[in-house]
Amino acid sequence: MTEELKLEETALDNAPKPKLVESKPAVPSAPKRRISRWLTVLAMLGIAAGGTEFWLQSRGFETTDDAQVDGHFDSISSRISGTVVYVNTKAENNQFVEAGTLLVELDPSDYEAELDHAKADLDTRKAEAVSAQVTVPIVDATAFSRVRASEAAVQEAVAAVNETEANLVAAQHRWQQDRANSERAERDRVRYLALVEKHEISRSEYDARETEAISAAQAVEADQAAIQSSEHKIAQAKNLVAQREAEVDAARTAPQQLVDAKAKTQTANGHIEQAAAEVRTARLNLSYTKIYAPVSGVVGRKTVELGHRIQPGQALMILVPLDDIWITANFKETQLKGMKAGEPVRIHVDTLDRDFNGYIENMPGAAGPLFSLFPPENATGNYVKVVQRFPVRIRVNKNEDPQHVLRPGMSVEPTVKVR
Repeated sequence: MTEELKLEETALDNAPKPKLVESKPAVPSAPKRRISRWLTVLAMLGIAAGGTEFWLQSRGFETTDDAQVDGHFDSISSRISGTVVYVNTKAENNQFVEAGTLLVELDPSDYEAELDHAKADLDTRKAEAVSAQVTVPIVDATAFSRVRASEAAVQEAVAAVNETEANLVAAQHRWQQDRANSERAERDRVRYLALVEKHEISRSEYDARETEAISAAQAVEADQAAIQSSEHKIAQAKNLVAQREAEVDAARTAPQQLVDAKAKTQTANGHIEQAAAEVRTARLNLSYTKIYAPVSGVVGRKTVELGHRIQPGQALMILVPLDDIWITANFKETQLKGMKAGEPVRIHVDTLDRDFNGYIENMPGAAGPLFSLFPPENATGNYVKVVQRFPVRIRVNKNEDPQHVLRPGMSVEPTVKVR
């Protein structure tokens, strides 16, 4: 069987075969095939090296698309109430204004009147202070002079009392002497009366004795009146002494009167300071009728118009300064491992389709959601771990944006080099 199979295969091989016409490709020569293989190998090596380099480089950078340009928003408001009489034509939405530009002016009439009233009150207070200051030396002189005069009056009244008491003693002595004389004269009259009745003496001698007795009795009565008068004068003199002593006590309040006068002077000076403060307040209120741009920036959200009646604190417009902007980039907490302040950042701005150079200004103090009105609470029974984002503040390098093309709210993609 094996040999038969072999014979059949031999016969088939020896049988005539049909000829086919085929288009054969040109076979490259051996050098060209070797160059092609080397180019393929080099291309594959280049791709591998490029991929490796990209992988190595990407490990040293962190990027996020959750970032935007931020800036300050200066709200322009009024400190006083008033009616708008002027609005700058440059103070329109999206218009740039320089710092110090007059934006809005209020009607100053009421505040000018308040300033005039405050100035007049200040002049009045100054006049009162001058009057009070002049009173101090007058009170000093008159009060202490009254003390000395009152003390002298007391001494004079005491001397009058002493003199009156001496007159009383003299009157009492005279009364005693005149009383003794009166009693002696009365005894002589009675004795002479008996002698007259016996006709031992003449009637004229008796009349003389009777006259002496009557004169002596009248002298006693006069002495008694003088004594009463002296006692009355003593009482009056003592009352005068008490009155003068009261005047001395009143006059001895001179130091207190002087202190009171000086206190009135200080009060007047305080009124001057108060009036001066009111003048300054009125002058400030008058200056507040003109509202100037505090910084250079672009006007936004303008609401004030000519003739509006505005109130203190009412927002009139917002200024967006373009020379102080930054980038707020919300990186995942897993991306912050190698970040620190000062690291360089490449910032791609979608609006401008260009890149800016910057650096990390500072690192965040807490995760962004914790600053929201209602921070999330993870202390629940069913805790799910959520990767938090932290707002990293990035500052654009100086002279990177001389035309101030970056505006708050633009979306950016910062790339931080962490290694």
